[in-house]
Amino acid sequence: MKSFNLARQQNTNKLDYGRVLVIAGSPGMAGAAILCAKAALKSGAGLVEIACNEKIMPILQTAVPEATCLPRDKSVIDLGKYQAIVYGPGLGTKALDDENLWRYDNRPNNRAIFQWILENYEGKLVVDADGLNMVAAHKIDLKAGKCDVILTPHEGEAERLLGYKVSNREKAVRDLAKIGDVALLKGYKTLICGKELTVNETGNPGMATAGSGDVLAGVIASFAAQGFNAENASVLGVRIHGRAGDLAAEKLGQAGLNAMDIVDSLGLAIKELE
Repeated sequence: MKSFNLARQQNTNKLDYGRVLVIAGSPGMAGAAILCAKAALKSGAGLVEIACNEKIMPILQTAVPEATCLPRDKSVIDLGKYQAIVYGPGLGTKALDDENLWRYDNRPNNRAIFQWILENYEGKLVVDADGLNMVAAHKIDLKAGKCDVILTPHEGEAERLLGYKVSNREKAVRDLAKIGDVALLKGYKTLICGKELTVNETGNPGMATAGSGDVLAGVIASFAAQGFNAENASVLGVRIHGRAGDLAAEKLGQAGLNAMDIVDSLGLAIKELE
C-alpha cells in the first residue's frame, strides 16, 4: 500500500494548497457541481472556482459559499491559475436511440471549451460523467493535449469509451489508461491504472448512490491541485473517498447513506492519514 504525507506546514496560506476549477452543472443538475466543489474543498484544496451556466450561479453561491463562480466562457477563464480542473459532472447528455448512443448537450459551447483546455492547459484534468460521454461520442483524442488526463468512468461509461462490453475489469482499466494518462474503473474494489495497477480496498455498497462519483472527481482534483501527480492523486482520492464512505456508513448505516454524507466525512478520513 502506498503511503502519503498529508500533514500541513505552519507557515502556509490557501495558495499553497492549490486552486481547482470545476466545470460542471446545468439547469436541473446544479447538485453535481455542488457536490464536486464541496468535495474538493473538504479534501483540502485552498481555492475552488466553478465555471457554470449563469442561470444556476445563485444556487451554487448559496450552497457552496466558500467557492467562487464565473461564467462558463473561455474569455474569462485563466487556465494558468489552476493546478487541477474537473470537467463533466452534470453538464447533460441526451440519448439518441435505444442502443444507448449519446449526443453531447452543446448549448453552452462545452465541447469547444473542452478542446480549448486540451490544447492549452498544462495541469491535471479530471474527466468525469458527461465529459466522458462527450469524449466517447466525438472520439476526442486526449493524447493530443498538454495536460495529464485522469478518466473516472463506471462500467457503463467505460464501455462507451472502449467500444466493447466490460467483462474483464483489469483489461478494461488498462485499455482506458491508454486513452488518457490515468484511468479508474469505479465499482466494487475500484481499479486505478497509470504506470501501475492499484486495487482499492475502502468503500461499501452504501456508496452506490447518486452523486458519489461527483464527490470522487472533486477529491481527486483536490489532491492533484495540492501537488500529487495524476496517479497518486487518483489512488489517494479513491482511498479517501471510500474511507469517508465507510465512516459515514458506520454512523448512518449503508441504506441511508447519500453523497453529501461522504463529503461531510472527508475531513475525518484525511485526519486518519495525517
